[in-house]
Amino acid sequence: MLGIGGLTLPELLRAENSLNYGSSQKAIINIHMDGGPSQMDLIDPKPEAPSNQRSPFSSIRTQIPGFHVTELMPKIASIADDLIFIRSLVGSAARHDAFQCQSGFALRDLQSIGGRPAMGSVVAKMLSSPGDDAPAFVDLLQGRGKVRNSARSGFLGPVYSPFRPDISTLFPRELEQGMKGELSRLGVQGKGIEMGLTSGLTLGRLEDRASLLQNLDSLKSELDRGSQQVQAMDEFSQQAMKILTSGKLAEAMDLEKEDPLTLAKYTPDLRFKELAAETAEGPLAARKLLLARRLIEAGVRVVSVSISDFDTHRNNNSRMAQLGPIFDHALWALVTDLKDRGMLDDVTVVAWGEFGRTPKVNKNGGRDHLPSVAMGIMAGGGMNPGQVIGATDRVAGECIERPVHFQDVIATLYHNLGIDAGTTTITDPTGRPQFLVDQGEVIRELVG
Repeated sequence: MLGIGGLTLPELLRAENSLNYGSSQKAIINIHMDGGPSQMDLIDPKPEAPSNQRSPFSSIRTQIPGFHVTELMPKIASIADDLIFIRSLVGSAARHDAFQCQSGFALRDLQSIGGRPAMGSVVAKMLSSPGDDAPAFVDLLQGRGKVRNSARSGFLGPVYSPFRPDISTLFPRELEQGMKGELSRLGVQGKGIEMGLTSGLTLGRLEDRASLLQNLDSLKSELDRGSQQVQAMDEFSQQAMKILTSGKLAEAMDLEKEDPLTLAKYTPDLRFKELAAETAEGPLAARKLLLARRLIEAGVRVVSVSISDFDTHRNNNSRMAQLGPIFDHALWALVTDLKDRGMLDDVTVVAWGEFGRTPKVNKNGGRDHLPSVAMGIMAGGGMNPGQVIGATDRVAGECIERPVHFQDVIATLYHNLGIDAGTTTITDPTGRPQFLVDQGEVIRELVG
């Protein structure tokens, strides 16, 4: 069930030991709205737009005076003063891929030397330490983000690849036909990658949760007894064992360990006669954000997670009528849960997609790709909430005020972790220093 980008956990930990960075309790939950969400159907309604362009969903008031969202997001409206709404996200690479939301960069940037690393991989390099009970970076992406390995370590190499649990049994996510073909061509079967601990001691692919827990209990007993085999391991192998057997990670992945009332909070009471055509998620997808919160509590620094499929080229209205309430409930549950637990100041939440959607509806009743402007929602991290940043034209098709680049968001996420993305560099394989962003700046309205 548990995997990590083709490299054993002891090797990853051993490589990270050469670093002398300190520890931090700050963390990031990066929610990818896979497919590119329709901004006018969620946070940027334009009720005065022409009938063939405006959203069919009425606008409703929020806790921010003068700011409206659509009727698909009543729960978000109720906590808007705890959120930051970005209506002017620009600089899209115009590619169906979560990579830009993971790194701030386009896919081809530095591709000749491995490409840019995801932010989580940078955090793993800079902020993790051998004494940690949990890996720094966990990737829960499904759909395109998983197939295209969007949460990748780039030129940092596989040492800093994310820890990648297989959550397909918890959250089934049928791939689109195109993605199935791409997955087949890549020779990837979509299962979790086996993790080797040492020669002769492995956690193989486990068929169900009972088997997982049984194996973890066995390993923990062996560790506690101080057997010769475990004692012979170096400190990194022992730390790998510690991560897998301490109980923190295993319990974090087991949602049945959660308080029933909290589990119910993350379970929207939505009734759909059937899933809208080509829409991959059902209401239980909201629990992915509960899993993300549990991983943060276990010590993970960056969790990437996805909700899909916002690629609404067909039947935009019926699909958004399903996806909007799922997303609304999931983000509301996460933010209010973090706040109730006193975690919101330390955990930054961002929800965004790869681009926006066209105001004009196509012949299939869908909205097509719109790279010129997109939306995002942020919360927590000690930022100044209750803000609406940027504005679009009368049909939500172009940014007309306060553009915010993808890299600005990434720079702000780094800032909230205590990292200055504008001055901090990491060395690429050619020995050259690379800044964490090359044009992004911290969003000034949100900090200080």
